[in-house]
Amino acid sequence: MLTRWDPFTEMSRLQDELFRSSFAPRGAAATRATFAPAVDVFEDADAIFVQAELPGLKLEDISVGVENDVLTFSGERKSERDEGHYVRERWVGAFSRSFKLPRTVDVEKIEATLKDGILTVRLPKRENVKARRIEVKS
Repeated sequence: MLTRWDPFTEMSRLQDELFRSSFAPRGAAATRATFAPAVDVFEDADAIFVQAELPGLKLEDISVGVENDVLTFSGERKSERDEGHYVRERWVGAFSRSFKLPRTVDVEKIEATLKDGILTVRLPKRENVKARRIEVKS
């Protein structure tokens, strides 16, 4: 089976790998796998959206912030029980994801919501960068 090479997917994979290896825990904590939630980024005429899968987390488990034009969301899923597990495939522990924001984002109007395990961060575009139709006069 042939698969088509996508440079954007490859860049994203390399960025995630670099980020994880740079900030991976050392020592005994290194035996635990690190977690990075799956993220979708898309836009419409008015805003850019970042959606992350965070099943089972509550509002108090998540932090979203912007500093120096970098959006960061982080949190932690605490284990309900540490003993008596035969198999544990769901992740537990802390996570963090960061994204450099374009200059077109109005940082003062960013909104974040959590619904059905999906964190949605709405990054509204500044008024002066929205596409508009210009009337041509003769």
